[in-house]
Amino acid sequence: MENIASSSQRVLSEDEQDKLKKQDQNLVSEFKSVKLEAEAKKNWDLFYKRNDTRFFRDRHWTTREFEELLGIEGKGKKILLEVGCGVGNFLFPLLEENEDLFIYGCDFSPRAVEFVKCDSRFNAERMSVFVSDITKDSLTDFVPEPVDVVSLIFVLSAIHPDKFLQALCSIALVLRPGGVLIFRDYGLYDMAQLRFGRGNKISDNFYVRQDGTRSYFFSVECLKQLVAEAGFDVASCHYVNRRTVNKKEGVDEPRVFVQGKFIRQ
Repeated sequence: MENIASSSQRVLSEDEQDKLKKQDQNLVSEFKSVKLEAEAKKNWDLFYKRNDTRFFRDRHWTTREFEELLGIEGKGKKILLEVGCGVGNFLFPLLEENEDLFIYGCDFSPRAVEFVKCDSRFNAERMSVFVSDITKDSLTDFVPEPVDVVSLIFVLSAIHPDKFLQALCSIALVLRPGGVLIFRDYGLYDMAQLRFGRGNKISDNFYVRQDGTRSYFFSVECLKQLVAEAGFDVASCHYVNRRTVNKKEGVDEPRVFVQGKFIRQ
């Protein structure tokens, strides 16, 4: 498996361009699109009911990518908010690596938050988790102190694009001036985007999976514009290109992510 950071967009082959064109031939109906939005919380709760805590692996890679998580850029206690904490695959490994960190975690799914609270590693003295819809709720109602770092990792893509800016503005309000938003999500022309067939596309770069959960695929330009409108300066923002290789099964597929660090003005 290979990782390459790149500022350039992935170039599609003719076959891949044809796949994207075919997706436009049978878009999700307006009725279904509205229904998916109304049932978003239920669909994510059902996702965790089906998969329990087994679906995602612990994210030990995050401290390699984002040095802020280890407190390298400052000493003393730091406050972090993880938006979209799921079942704790990010927050539990992070607490083990940084003794001076207190973590708030929120998720759309009540079931996911309950999994975190029931985990044997849960420590109420070092973490607080709660259910929140960041497109509607005020995060300051749950987090009573300024936050140094907010993580938004594979979360914004699950939100309707019309609500991206609202979610980012909510995050900006809970960050201290100069605080950091660390971000990674699906990038434009990722393998997962090309795999969608007819009937899965909702709108430009926005798709629904079979289980009713949704995913958006970001360009660097789109993300830079969004965070700027929400009150952030761009410290870094780039594509991360990877290849998933399985020689035994003849698999060699491109993965594309967008990664960034954004500073609260």
